[in-house]
Amino acid sequence: MTIVCDCLGQEKKAMAKVEIRSEVTGKVWKIEASLGDQLREDDTILVLESMKMEIPIESGYDGKLVELLVKEEDLVEEDQLVAILDISER
Repeated sequence: MTIVCDCLGQEKKAMAKVEIRSEVTGKVWKIEASLGDQLREDDTILVLESMKMEIPIESGYDGKLVELLVKEEDLVEEDQLVAILDISER
């Protein structure tokens, strides 16, 4: 995971974003979270299927799911960006 801080100026609140990336190459089997969901550190965002195994992709942080960049049945590569969390409102 990569943490990216978007500083929007002194009058606006800074937004800390966490990029969630695929750990393996596979197919998105199931999406378990929706945009806008408040996620806990160990919540599963989606499940990948790779080599007949189910691999959960967890949030890793408490935060709000602000972008979901894949859908069910999509093929993803290892280290592909799949979701973005806003962790500034924890």
